Order: sequence, then C-alpha cells, then structure tokens
Amino acid sequence: MKKIAYAAFASVAALALAACGSSENASEDAAAENVEMPAEEAMTSADATAVPSDVATDAATDAAAAATEAGAAATEASEAATTAAETVN
Repeated sequence: MKKIAYAAFASVAALALAACGSSENASEDAAAENVEMPAEEAMTSADATAVPSDVATDAATDAAAAATEAGAAATEASEAATTAAETVN
C-alpha cells in the first residue's frame, strides 16, 4: 500500500514540476503570420464551392425515399420473422 502511495506522490510531483515550466516561445508559435489563409478568404472560397440548393434538395429527397423503403423492408422482415416464430410454436 505504501508503494502505491509513494508512486502516486512521485507522479503528482513530476506533473506539478512539468506544469510549472516556462515557455518563452509559445506566443511566437501562435502568431498570425503562420496562418495559411486569412479568415475572409476562407469564408469567400467556401461560398464559391457550395452545393447548389436544388442538388442538395434532390439528394435529401432521395435519402428520405431510401430510408422509407428500408423501413418498409424492415417491417416486412419483422412480420415474417414473427409469423415464422408463431408457426414453430
């Protein structure tokens, strides 16, 4: 039990010492000069590559129809399994 307590204390002490370390270059690493693209350019390029609304609407309609068909098939399979189970009993 004492070994576990000593190991826990040593771990906490090591983490505390590591957390107290200084980093003089941290603000330099996060400078805006390192950014690949300014935010304004990123937002305008996203608008240019957006999917047209009619394509997105068609895709959503197709996905809804496929989900409805899958739900109907699952219901039929469930009913068939219930009928088969009732027949066995």
